[in-house]
Amino acid sequence: MQHDVRPIEPADAERLGDLLARNRAWLAPWDPVRPETFFTVDGQRAEIQSAVRRRQQGVMMPLVITTDGVVVGRINLNSIVMGAFCSATLGYWVSEDAAGNGAATAAVGLATRMAFDRLGLHRVEAGTLPHNERSQRVLANNGFERYGYAPRYLRIAGEWQDHVLFQRLAD
Repeated sequence: MQHDVRPIEPADAERLGDLLARNRAWLAPWDPVRPETFFTVDGQRAEIQSAVRRRQQGVMMPLVITTDGVVVGRINLNSIVMGAFCSATLGYWVSEDAAGNGAATAAVGLATRMAFDRLGLHRVEAGTLPHNERSQRVLANNGFERYGYAPRYLRIAGEWQDHVLFQRLAD
């Protein structure tokens, strides 16, 4: 299998809408509560338009994860800050069908390399729910180190939930 990442584009709306609708229950424990429209093609068109605007502003790098050329998830470098900070926050998901086949691990590696080599960032951080051991392994396999614990960090699945924080510094 060939895993890759590429910039998101408007043509991805149909595939992402379908993936999100089919994987709603799979992703629900790890995601914020979303409006119904998020799980539709039109909702994904709006999400993509917003992401492309943020990319043009230099505050986000929105990407899709592919396996053998087929979109299987999303990965983003969010909250890009330059200057003295030179940092971004990484977020990602893969469909249930793609979980466990190396797609997330490859995507995190590729997006992190992009952050350092192409964007010139010094640091990439990511947070996981404490019980999300699979995501923690993905990060560890890509050289991320645990550096903190944030109580009630994000509202996930309708609840303020603690997160384990990881970071990777540019080599």
